[in-house]
Amino acid sequence: MAAFDVFNGDADGICALLQLRLAEPREAALVTGVKRDIALLSRVQAGEGDRVTVLDISLDKNRQPLVDLLSAGASVWYCDHHYAGELPEHPAFEAHINTEATVCTSSLVNGVLQGAHRPWAVVGSFGDNLRESAQALARPLGCSEERLARLENLGIYINYNGYGPDLSELHFHPADLFRELLPYSEPEDFMADNRPIFEQLETGYHEDLGAARQLSPAYADERAAVFLLPAEAWSRRVSGVYSNELTNANPERAHAVLTPKRDGGLLVSVRAPLSNRSGADELCREFPTGGGRAAAAGINDLPDDQLQAFIDRFAGFYGAR
Repeated sequence: MAAFDVFNGDADGICALLQLRLAEPREAALVTGVKRDIALLSRVQAGEGDRVTVLDISLDKNRQPLVDLLSAGASVWYCDHHYAGELPEHPAFEAHINTEATVCTSSLVNGVLQGAHRPWAVVGSFGDNLRESAQALARPLGCSEERLARLENLGIYINYNGYGPDLSELHFHPADLFRELLPYSEPEDFMADNRPIFEQLETGYHEDLGAARQLSPAYADERAAVFLLPAEAWSRRVSGVYSNELTNANPERAHAVLTPKRDGGLLVSVRAPLSNRSGADELCREFPTGGGRAAAAGINDLPDDQLQAFIDRFAGFYGAR
């Protein structure tokens, strides 16, 4: 009997799996990738009696591989907060899916485990830019402001590590980073014991974000702003966390950050306003390769000749809300 842990390579996916494996250690094949690589179930070859755990990837984007795994006799435990569509009905399928804008996969796992490894849920929620939710999760821990800031920074840095067009541009492979984190039930113990890893993420984050902060918007009004990053490796790494920073600094405004891909086309990160966490997934699904959740979504491959059409639609969409 084989086991597979399938998870998004961002902070939410990693921290969700950390909670599960701290609570229930299990030898499993790790299946993950960069944050935008969500078609992960197609990589799993599982059959009768095998167990598959799936975290923080859209069921809708993995529907057929999921059906195939269940038909082959595998059991699947699925936890996520993205758009799922209709859920399969199968005795070997268990789903914990909630698409509310204030939850993430880490917070859902925290609920399933009744807070058994709450600090990692806090880190994952901060990484997913759910600051108010993370602060609420942290209240039972009695965190000082200093400790809360450390947990927030770690979540941001883990999340930053997941961005990029492929694994070669990340500081650490998400599976390797998960393995480094797994021995620690307390995130702060990891930070103390693994300073080189933590400092590499911290330095990379601040350097890349500092470069992004020098840019002017390609379009901006009171309701929406669009930033076009240069075709550089640092742009591809920082696009998601830069989107989060812009959103936190301007909570009444929607933001889109577009990054040129190495083989042409644009990678798009969309953040709905913090004051109205809705519509990002709806907007992105209007374009091929678009998807995500209500508060934060994206387009994996926007053709260059659709740039202006996207800007016009984005501005009109949020200008009318």
